[in-house]
Amino acid sequence: MSTPFNYKHLYYFWVVAKEGGISRAADKLDMAVQTVSAQVRELERALGYALLKPAGRGLALTDAGIAAMQQADQIFQLGEELPARVRDAVSAPTVRLATGICDGLPKLVVRRLMQPVIAEPNLRLMCHEGELDDLLGDLALHRLDVVLSDRPAPTNPNLKLYSHSMGSSAIGWYGTKALVEATRQDFPQSLALVPLLMPSAQTAVRARLDLWFEQHAIRPRIVGEFEDSALLKTFGASGMGVFPAAEWVHDDLLTHYAVERLGHCEGATEHFFAIVAEKKVQHPLVQRLLRPAI
Repeated sequence: MSTPFNYKHLYYFWVVAKEGGISRAADKLDMAVQTVSAQVRELERALGYALLKPAGRGLALTDAGIAAMQQADQIFQLGEELPARVRDAVSAPTVRLATGICDGLPKLVVRRLMQPVIAEPNLRLMCHEGELDDLLGDLALHRLDVVLSDRPAPTNPNLKLYSHSMGSSAIGWYGTKALVEATRQDFPQSLALVPLLMPSAQTAVRARLDLWFEQHAIRPRIVGEFEDSALLKTFGASGMGVFPAAEWVHDDLLTHYAVERLGHCEGATEHFFAIVAEKKVQHPLVQRLLRPAI
């Protein structure tokens, strides 16, 4: 398939747009102004649209130029990763899996979701934690192979992303032995009498917990809110308050945090998703992760 434009011309346009003018771009490229200008005109001719327009003493992007710049950013950012990818490929027989972890997702759940692939020989697992929107942007640019989240990807016509359900879990209330013994009687109304630790409002499960309190006419005394689920459990294990957690990892909770279950959060459920970008060929380990969900 023939390419309708020259990638070298696209690169010169990209530098001009980033530098804010042809003269500054020429200095950066160590080329004559006339040469850079001619290269950009060639790109415009190939695409059939003007990409730059006069703006005061400088240049600004046209609507077509903005669209071209967005694509060029993706192309050349991926190109910058090429040397490292090639070097990694020949230096060791590793299987690299770049995974985004939504910061509200319980870390013990992440380990369970990743169980189908962590025994892969020569696996090099790259985990990047952050806000869902940022992770989805990296996924769309193919910097990540998969994103694990507590909610599906929002609908976006510009991003071809697909959310696969990885399961769900009931929620239980946990705390130290002393707090559990103090609140076991008259549960769940007794939760109003003790300090509570809660996931932050940015997490998908928080709205379900707030609704659960409302349905049971409980006015919670919240003394801490956490985006990081592991941090929430760490403070809970120290006795700061009773906290909610996915019962999916009940045994791990008791082992790692030395807490006890107070009771079941009836009707509240936490959901888990694997989000992938559209590709002709999916990463084989991503396919293995999704297999239970297909």
